[in-house]
Amino acid sequence: MDDRQIQIVLESFWPLLKAGVIYTIPLTLITFTLGLIISIITALIRLSSWTVLKYIASIYVWIIRGTPLLVQLFIIFYGLPSVGITLSPYLSAIIGLSLSVGAYGSEIVRAAILSIQKGQWEAAYSLGMTRLQALRRIILPQAARVSVPPFGNSFISLVKDTSLVSIITFVEMFRTSQQIVAFTYEPLIVYSEVAVIYLVFSSILSVLQNYVEKRLERFSAS
Repeated sequence: MDDRQIQIVLESFWPLLKAGVIYTIPLTLITFTLGLIISIITALIRLSSWTVLKYIASIYVWIIRGTPLLVQLFIIFYGLPSVGITLSPYLSAIIGLSLSVGAYGSEIVRAAILSIQKGQWEAAYSLGMTRLQALRRIILPQAARVSVPPFGNSFISLVKDTSLVSIITFVEMFRTSQQIVAFTYEPLIVYSEVAVIYLVFSSILSVLQNYVEKRLERFSAS
């Protein structure tokens, strides 16, 4: 690596890190929170006896899981204006990523709830609880512990998936790297640098995930 390339690395590091901290991480937190809410609602609907709503929820999960996220973002940002719905890149990114997290997360929540033994439901009913009370007080707290590892993996994946919103002109970390490459003509160096930053983010989150899982194991054991 010559002096010019070293200079590019040093000068591009802060803009890339700044874009990651200001745009990528907040976008991840917002879409994951919204997606988590969507996933819980969708999972509960699919486990309910509401036939029409179950059908709609199943169609939603089927479509989102069966089509690429990249295509979904294109439809939201570039396709909807053709029917009179124009959304900003930021709002399009939030909608696309949240719907994706919600669909995949609903399967995690649904599987976690189904993993709880039927005896837990029966015990709750024997205490005079309604189905809603049993779900809120007994089932969901246990299902939440089961859901932590897969949701942790989903969160880490979401950090990396935010790079896809660069195609709808949202200026997050990867879009910033593209702008730097257009100016420096050093794609290998700049893209490698942004890959390292993504790796650092993911590694930190993995450590936090392991810590939370160990804490939950201790709590369950006690």
